[in-house]
Amino acid sequence: MKRRGWTLAIALLLLLTLLGGCGAASSTAAPAGGTAYSGTETGMADAAPQEAAVDGKSMYSTAQSAGTENSGPKWGDTKLIHTADLTLETTDFQNAEKGLRDLVSGCGGYFEQSSVSNYGDGYRRGSYTVRVPADQFDAFLVQTGELCHVLSQSSQAEDVSENYYDTQGRLKTQQTKLERLQALLAKADKMEDIITLESAISETEQTIENLSGTLQHYDSLVDYATVTISLSEVYKLSNVEEPASGFFSRVGTAFASGWRNFVGAVESFAVTLAYGWVWVLALAVVAVVTVQSLRSRRKKHMALPGGEGPEKKTEK
Repeated sequence: MKRRGWTLAIALLLLLTLLGGCGAASSTAAPAGGTAYSGTETGMADAAPQEAAVDGKSMYSTAQSAGTENSGPKWGDTKLIHTADLTLETTDFQNAEKGLRDLVSGCGGYFEQSSVSNYGDGYRRGSYTVRVPADQFDAFLVQTGELCHVLSQSSQAEDVSENYYDTQGRLKTQQTKLERLQALLAKADKMEDIITLESAISETEQTIENLSGTLQHYDSLVDYATVTISLSEVYKLSNVEEPASGFFSRVGTAFASGWRNFVGAVESFAVTLAYGWVWVLALAVVAVVTVQSLRSRRKKHMALPGGEGPEKKTEK
């Protein structure tokens, strides 16, 4: 009889240990790809005494039930984050930039970042980060290609549906838990219970705020695509020649292209000199002074007794 009693006690102890381990694992595990829990559920369970009860319900069991109800994300539409990178050229920077701004405004987008620079060669370069509505993303890329000459274009679509709906489900769970905790606080009459519940409510509200911010960030990225644009002003657009079929046609095209490149390089060099005319003048003055100094030193050397002056050359 005694042995049977010990056997039942050990079996009951093992059962309680197994149930406790499963409960701890389910309350602390975070869904894959989502943001980890801030520890509000487990912190509340540890802080709340299991024997403290309000209307016959322990705060521990109530908090646990609030944390498990409505669990599991319910998927809706696919959440995609669209991004693109464009490298553009234009021979008329001012009109191209104006057209780009009109295009962004016309499709309901906005400029997140914009900068224009001039490196001294007379040609401008623009760098822009544009946000356009996701449903206008493809049309915007096509119209931008018609507005400027496209050197390169790449686009990506990242599926964040799992993370989004996981975060959304956790937010609903935390909101349900907050309602339960607030209801318990309204019925609590012991100071110890009130302090514990207020602490749990504060932590839950912080978790709700963090999850809400994450969802808002996802919504912003999903609703508005991000396009990074590099716009360069050039003398002649790159890679716009029609391919030549015959040998002589190819040679003629090569000569014409080489001549245009040479003219463009000379013009760029002339523009650079025009921007740096002060330095050119300063170098010219230095050269003249150096030549005059060398000539003067040579004349003085020739005039010395040991030097080969005109008289010695005549005697020889």
